[in-house]
Amino acid sequence: MEREEVVIEQICAGGLLPLFYHDEEETCIKVVKALYDGGIRTIEFTNRGKNSLNNFKALVAVKAEMPGLLLGIGTIKTGEQANSFIDAGADFLVSPVFDATVSDVAYMQKIAWIPGCMTPTEIHTAQQAGCRLVKLFPGNALGPGFVEAIKPVFSGIRFVVTGGVDATKENIELWMKSGVAGVGLGSKLITPAILQSGNFEQLTTTAASLVSIIQQIK
Repeated sequence: MEREEVVIEQICAGGLLPLFYHDEEETCIKVVKALYDGGIRTIEFTNRGKNSLNNFKALVAVKAEMPGLLLGIGTIKTGEQANSFIDAGADFLVSPVFDATVSDVAYMQKIAWIPGCMTPTEIHTAQQAGCRLVKLFPGNALGPGFVEAIKPVFSGIRFVVTGGVDATKENIELWMKSGVAGVGLGSKLITPAILQSGNFEQLTTTAASLVSIIQQIK
């Protein structure tokens, strides 16, 4: 099995893709370790701030302490960004859009790429480019009904959804039953309150609870 497929299988098997950004390197490391201790094995760090690349490199440096962890980079919108983070050690790429330059880099570098799509045309473009997993974004604008409607049209491709996912059993079950393979959770999991208080034990507890919920649903 190709590495890209191994990565996608791990993301889908886990069913939960936490995503976050923080300016402080130490906080980033604590968040990742807390999520890992909660049983999460795929994490998306987002390219959304001035320290994105440096902090991502710091996370890659400590990843050896967390066997089995896949660390991806999100909010990748250009081929140049893709190359920079691949060089830094990214296991996979995530984008809010379908971008041809990112697609080309992912293909040449043989790395899993999850493009963001909102319409059937965008999903079709991604599938034609060889993408096996697509991010439906923003989920709050699309809704589970959208997934139910398009899934039969696009056999051979799987979906994760971000935006509009709540950290509750009821909401996650609603999305899973609509046909997504996984859900992305940002500030509703890694909350501003946790980041401000430094209560990373709570993050571990919440993560472990969500991992258990998703496995029960699956």
